[in-house]
Amino acid sequence: MRAALADERGAAVAEFSLVAALLAALVLAVLQLALGLHVRNTLADAAAEGARYRALVGVTDADGLHRTRELIASALTEEYARDVTLSRAGAGAETIIEVTVRAPLPAIGLLGPANAMEVTGRATVEPLD
Repeated sequence: MRAALADERGAAVAEFSLVAALLAALVLAVLQLALGLHVRNTLADAAAEGARYRALVGVTDADGLHRTRELIASALTEEYARDVTLSRAGAGAETIIEVTVRAPLPAIGLLGPANAMEVTGRATVEPLD
């Protein structure tokens, strides 16, 4: 019995090391997923807010783009605000403003492949009563 226990000496340290490494990798993967979702939601909100702002009477396309870039840069980094476009769909009272943001997909921290993520925000143009 003592010989069997002596053979197991030090096994707890090895097991702990293996389990701790696996647990650390799992925690980091979950944190990276949460960061990716946060970035996506932030970009989607900024695009929608830029489209809503542009849809107001008296606001130009440049104002809507500036608003979107400003929101992204204040929440994330300027790198995420580089590729922002604004377009229109429809005509007359049915005009819809679309703001599209293309940004890196955060794979390791905030670093990742460029233009791998695309989000679009839409808003209906306010009528001139």
